[in-house]
Amino acid sequence: MSEPKAPIPAPGDTYKGWLFKWTNYIKGYQRRWFVLSNGLLSYYRTQAEMGHTCRGTINLATANIAVEDSCNFVISNGGTQTYHLKASSEVERQRWITALELAKAKAFRMQAESDDSGDESSPPAAGQGGGSRNSEVQSTLRTLGSKVEDLSTCNDLIAKHGSALQRSLSELEGVRLEGQTSEKIRQVTERATLFRITSNAMINACRDFLSLAQAHSKRWQKALQAEREQRVRLEETLEQLAKQHNHLERAFRGATVLPPSQSNPAIDNKGSAPVKGDASDEDDENEFFDACEDVQEFITVPADPKYHRSGSNVSGISSEMGMDDGTTSLDEQSVASNPESPQSQEVVPMRKRRSRIPDKPNYSLNLWSIMKNCIGKELSKIPMPVNFNEPLSMLQRLSEDLEYYELLDRGAKCHNSLEQMCYVAAFTVSSYSTTVHRTGKPFNPLLGETFELDRAQESGYRSLCEQVSHHPPAAAHHAISERGWTLRQEIALASKFRGKYLSIMPLGSIHCIFEKSSNHYSWKKVTTTVHNIIVGKLWIDQSGEIDIVNHKTGDRCHLKFAPYSYFSRDVARKVTGVVTDKDGKAHFVLSGTWDEKMEYSRVMQSTRGGENGAEGRQKTVYQTLKAKELWKKTPLPDGAENMYYFSTLALTLNEPEEGVAPTDSRRRPDQRMMEQGRWEEANAEKQRLEEKQRTVRREREREANRSASPSEEGKEPAADAALIEDSISDSPLKTEEVEIASEPSETTYKTDMDETFSDLSLSTETLHGSHPPAYSSGHQDNYKAMWFERRVDPATGEPTHIYTGGYWEAKDQGSWDSCPDIF
Repeated sequence: MSEPKAPIPAPGDTYKGWLFKWTNYIKGYQRRWFVLSNGLLSYYRTQAEMGHTCRGTINLATANIAVEDSCNFVISNGGTQTYHLKASSEVERQRWITALELAKAKAFRMQAESDDSGDESSPPAAGQGGGSRNSEVQSTLRTLGSKVEDLSTCNDLIAKHGSALQRSLSELEGVRLEGQTSEKIRQVTERATLFRITSNAMINACRDFLSLAQAHSKRWQKALQAEREQRVRLEETLEQLAKQHNHLERAFRGATVLPPSQSNPAIDNKGSAPVKGDASDEDDENEFFDACEDVQEFITVPADPKYHRSGSNVSGISSEMGMDDGTTSLDEQSVASNPESPQSQEVVPMRKRRSRIPDKPNYSLNLWSIMKNCIGKELSKIPMPVNFNEPLSMLQRLSEDLEYYELLDRGAKCHNSLEQMCYVAAFTVSSYSTTVHRTGKPFNPLLGETFELDRAQESGYRSLCEQVSHHPPAAAHHAISERGWTLRQEIALASKFRGKYLSIMPLGSIHCIFEKSSNHYSWKKVTTTVHNIIVGKLWIDQSGEIDIVNHKTGDRCHLKFAPYSYFSRDVARKVTGVVTDKDGKAHFVLSGTWDEKMEYSRVMQSTRGGENGAEGRQKTVYQTLKAKELWKKTPLPDGAENMYYFSTLALTLNEPEEGVAPTDSRRRPDQRMMEQGRWEEANAEKQRLEEKQRTVRREREREANRSASPSEEGKEPAADAALIEDSISDSPLKTEEVEIASEPSETTYKTDMDETFSDLSLSTETLHGSHPPAYSSGHQDNYKAMWFERRVDPATGEPTHIYTGGYWEAKDQGSWDSCPDIF
């Protein structure tokens, strides 16, 4: 995905960004954070170092800026400092060059003004140039204003004393030359003296004002001249950019069909150089994608301007591409998730949902202290404290996939399956956006536990989740919307503990069916990785590939989640994808990040490039229209860091509601106690519920064994073996061979202590042998789900649990007699 275009900074502004700086022949170019401010270019290893550690600074007033090639440039002060820098693209390099030239001109001008003014004060410090200049102007204006006020005061005094002097003179004319003469003369003399003093003050104030005005007039004239010169320089720069744009446009028109040997001449041996396009950052039609190895196998370049037609011609383009004539295309729709759009205003919420939960208590607890306290205890008796949890169950986390249900609402309105695929892909990516900061582990659902999310009045959909299996743990989810779509899934997890990180592999498929078009989409989830399980701060990453298939039309969307790499030049958490029809022809290119936003671009033409991709595969160069926003993450509510980083939807999931089933997660007591901050009580209640579930399960297995072997009722070894297996596999110390993680979602968290003790020699493999982790079990269990039934999916051929109905009817009648007592 191309990075958003930053505006060229005005003089005095601070310009920041990532550049690659040459270090030595061993390490080569290294990524550094550069800051341009007040004629000084400084760099740091990371943005966090800006507050304390600067790795180097160069003064641009005496520096020389030279361009080497499309992405490289050199800054040198003629002495010991020389920076060999490399930008991610030609456009980014041009932005930096423009910003550096403007900053250099300003620094040179400020230095000349300082020399001409005769001031002995030192130049302003870095980061204070613009502020110091503004402060100087403000101080001067305040001084001049004070002098004007003095002149006004003196003027009033002169008028007052002048009037008094005039009256005294008038009175003196009518006085007879007798004893009153001396007294009147004395009064006149006093008033004349006051008038003279006030006049002198007036003269002095005027002199000061004139002196200040003369002292600063020269500097103001220079500043005005500098602004004029800068304006002329900017006009010249814009003219040059316009010429470059026209030149590149003509060159591109002459090479719309690129030979394989010339399709991407800017790619070096490492395959990391970007595609050259329009160098003008004023042209909003340009989007550049880095062709990095092992990240994506295609490159996008701007399409020929002839494809940029008006809205009236879009249907014609759709027709040429084999799309339905006259349908509303993505290019004509407002696809951003804008809460002010008419669609989102169709339904006014009937109920005010809560927007806060109690803040998370600051209880200190570490994994090693738990391990120490577990020494000598039976494996099945070691509880996992709620300190590692968050006050939501896994069923509620699974329901959070519907955070951005509006994408499916829009998809249901599409007449074209390829456009509909874009919305389904964006919905798939959006389900991971809530996991970026959520390192807390959800509560493991009890067998038979349910969770309903009834948003029919507010958002038009109803959702139901149920824990349908305990060994292996699996949850089924079914959501239906009155706006024409149905979403269902059954998810179980397999996990592997690697010492420093935990990999969680979701098992099962997600299905989305649109009622109007009968399009049936299915896909699987990617691998979630939790890093720093034992030591350090937890952080989350999603990696892998997703293939979304339309079983009706054969359309496909291939999404790739790039794993995080310290050495990668790409943005973190990057996602790329291509939407193709049944013949493999690309129609849309998707790009973005799974924690921020997704964009789409319509493909106008595609060509095969050289063998620069991973494993020698050819890269495809897609000529696309301007990228448009498809989905954008809603910001977290205020104070989310103190509320487990819950989203607006997540804050409402555990809100008490009347009329829900007795098995609903909202009624789970240990989870409620944790939300209220009563963690010690929650730990005790959690242990009670786990022991109750073990007891019920053992009894159910005994009944199953009796039904299966009535002639062997007197024999207990099989039941005893099942009890031993249950004690171990129910324990939080399960080993990797059985089923380490059991949470049916893509969510990420610290799992139970099974991963920590995965190296224990004890293995339950000898108890019931190996089995597929998601859909079979080695022991007998006659449990049947309450609201779901196990069937073979007709589209994928996989066994899955499908909603059989009856839940919402039971809720309307308030009839929950058939629900088990699990709490």
